Amino acid sequence: MQEQLSHTNKTAWETKAYQAWIHEFGTPSQLAEELKQKLTHTLRYWLKYIGDPTGKRVLNLLGSHGRKAISLALMGADVTVVDISEENRAYATQVAEAADVQLNYICSDALNIPNEDTLGHFDIVLMEFGILHYFTDLNPIFSVVNRRLGTNGRYLLTDFHPFAKAWKVTNLLKHPTGNYFDDSIHEGPVAFAQLLPEGERSGLSPTATRSWTIGDIITSIASQGLFIRTFEEIRNAQDPTFPEFYTLVADKVDVQLTPLNP
Repeated sequence: MQEQLSHTNKTAWETKAYQAWIHEFGTPSQLAEELKQKLTHTLRYWLKYIGDPTGKRVLNLLGSHGRKAISLALMGADVTVVDISEENRAYATQVAEAADVQLNYICSDALNIPNEDTLGHFDIVLMEFGILHYFTDLNPIFSVVNRRLGTNGRYLLTDFHPFAKAWKVTNLLKHPTGNYFDDSIHEGPVAFAQLLPEGERSGLSPTATRSWTIGDIITSIASQGLFIRTFEEIRNAQDPTFPEFYTLVADKVDVQLTPLNP
């Protein structure tokens, strides 16, 4: 099932993604200049958990257009991106070149990174915004996180809040399922479709995704040997009574725990 899902989503993300980023962020040169001026804003959810990124090795899984990765590189981090889309890679590498920073961008399924062990260990693994719904099982991706983190390394995950995805219509989430526990696969428009003018949306392929509960996410991360430090819920800007995003922080610690169910 995961292999089929990955194939469907790779096709979707390799059709007009580059054009969408041009419409949203401008040319690579334009985005590079903007990122230089807005580093702390672009990284606002994570810098308080990272500290000074200078010299730190960062792995950005499913890093898409590279805005966060390039911002970290501009602050002195050594950054590697893994993402399934060649169009994302093309845009991100051009932005990095325009910003005059090094960016190691691997176009690959995050669950099947070629010669993964040669990447070594990282101080930070970052995953952000609209990523977990591409997996039919969370344990394999969090296992990748665990393998790539060095001892005392830190995992940062920011994504759409499962409550919002189920019940709230927001600027970014237009079609809530109405069922928090819905675990079925849904086809829908690729995330960047709304960034393209209507006349340029023909030929786009759908993505296939599934939802996860907060319990699913926290349990899976903990089961892969990561120590959860905080689960920060971020309010919706239009309706502050409701969470729209969350940031979960987990550390890799060298501790052996007894089985949950002896």
